Amino acid sequence: MPQQVSDFIVERMRQWGVTRIFGYPGDGINGVMGALDRAEGKLEYIQVRHEEIASLMACAHAKFTGEVGVCLATSGPGAIHLLNGLYDAKLDHQPVVALVGQKGRTSLGGHSQQEVDLMSLFKDVASEFIQMATDASQVRHLIDRAFRIAKDQRTVTCVILPSDVQELEYEEPKHAHGTVHSGIGYLPPRVLPRDEDLQKAAEVLNAGKKVAILIGAGAKDAAQEVTQIAEVLGAGVAKAYLGKASLPDDLPFVTGAIGFFGTEASHQMMAHCDTLLMIGSSFPYAEFLPKEGQARGVQIDLDGRMLSIRYPMEVPLIGDSAETLRALIPLLKRKEDRSWRQTIEQNIRNWWKELDELATHPANPVNPRLVFQKLSPRLPENAILAADSGSSSSWTAQYLKIREGMKFSVSGTLATMGCAVPYVIAAKFAFPDRLALAFVGDGAMQMGSTEELLTIQKYYRQWSDPRLIVLVLNNRDLNFVTWEQRMNEGNPKFNESQVVPDFNYAAYAESIGLKGIRIESPDQIDAAWEAALQADRPVVIDAVTDPEIMPITPQVAAQSAENIAEAIAKGDTAAQQHLEEPLKSEVEKAKDK
Repeated sequence: MPQQVSDFIVERMRQWGVTRIFGYPGDGINGVMGALDRAEGKLEYIQVRHEEIASLMACAHAKFTGEVGVCLATSGPGAIHLLNGLYDAKLDHQPVVALVGQKGRTSLGGHSQQEVDLMSLFKDVASEFIQMATDASQVRHLIDRAFRIAKDQRTVTCVILPSDVQELEYEEPKHAHGTVHSGIGYLPPRVLPRDEDLQKAAEVLNAGKKVAILIGAGAKDAAQEVTQIAEVLGAGVAKAYLGKASLPDDLPFVTGAIGFFGTEASHQMMAHCDTLLMIGSSFPYAEFLPKEGQARGVQIDLDGRMLSIRYPMEVPLIGDSAETLRALIPLLKRKEDRSWRQTIEQNIRNWWKELDELATHPANPVNPRLVFQKLSPRLPENAILAADSGSSSSWTAQYLKIREGMKFSVSGTLATMGCAVPYVIAAKFAFPDRLALAFVGDGAMQMGSTEELLTIQKYYRQWSDPRLIVLVLNNRDLNFVTWEQRMNEGNPKFNESQVVPDFNYAAYAESIGLKGIRIESPDQIDAAWEAALQADRPVVIDAVTDPEIMPITPQVAAQSAENIAEAIAKGDTAAQQHLEEPLKSEVEKAKDK
């Protein structure tokens, strides 16, 4: 029986190991939609409320599973909507394939409705591979190359499918000059530095007396090796935010986050180390790394383009994190002086105590710190977590302690709003037996995430464990940017840009058949988490939190004390309501100048 091009594409993706596609229909992609229907469930199709969500889910699928994520959209506006999630994948080095519909070939160039130059539109986000199918016999190698390149380069690829090509009868390429005969399959290489370069790295690390380690998402499969090398070197380990789940927080030498919502233990370690080992991280903020010339540097990264751009590295090694560390560890000498390590461990113990104390401080009405502090010990061992961009990420980074077996992700490099809810929905399809939690600000909820509660409502009965929890920080404020206005520019909060409409997210959840829980006072927090964790359906926790609790750690914010004082002097008195030490004293000094 003749096979349409669209049927071949669906079957070929299945052969590449695809089990699930995220998308939204339209007449430009209806041929593939028909093929998915005819496939009778061989590929699961997930209908979202907006194409941007489809690409964010495809990115999340790649992050949580290691597989290629696939998203699907129609021509014109549908294709345009995919871009944000595709850039999320590209910038965080995730393999995603986008299948995009297009007008029929004979209408191209005729200024047709929904005709957009898709080759130009996607040429940056899918720079490694973007092609438009123009012949039935061409489709095989386009699909094969899209998947192979996405896997090999850990990037986004795109195949554009004119609507008439989708309905052509599929043809195998002829055995003739000018044809391409591709196959299925990709076997990742073993990537190791040269022996002499490993020896150079060992010499630098052996010479150091105060070694600091910084890991990112590239170290997620190297927890055992990172633990071992930290023990040998007597080092502490800080974690870039995207690498939060790379190593458990209950290890005594893990100093936690680094950066604007990083721990004082991490920052003290970087300020006083004499040697820096970076593993699988492109952490971008130089001010939180050692001063140039302070420390000797060794870096391990699979992508040579990312080496020695955050700190000048003496030994930049291209290699897989786990493989490289396994080859490096036998060359290292154990540090007998453990005083550096002991200082690091004491600093992180002190930091956890300080965070616990800050969470108890009064707020109007609820301190967001307390909401996260109360959750952390209740998280099951195999929980999957996602945080949105903004203050929700700050509290996630500071208060949620990762334990072995947990998964976590965020829009790391792009830092787009509206990522957390689609991330956890994708996680539930990949791991339907595990609890998933999204931590979201009210700004992100109003940027498409509220609509995706309908997607949750549509599908949750398919999941063996129906629990999916969305925590909304309802502070009626685009909170992180509000504090950036104060800290970076010395400007008062600009209410017209920062205040978002009031909305009862719990009531909305109840109205569509989910469970809604409202937190309006601190004494409701414990009961809210207990009810959510025992629920028989997805839950939205609507926590009415105080926007004047600064999401930046007070030690880091103290460096912006003069700007904050200036914002207060301009009439933003709310900014001084909950300032903590050492920031509070620094602001008072700035006021007196």
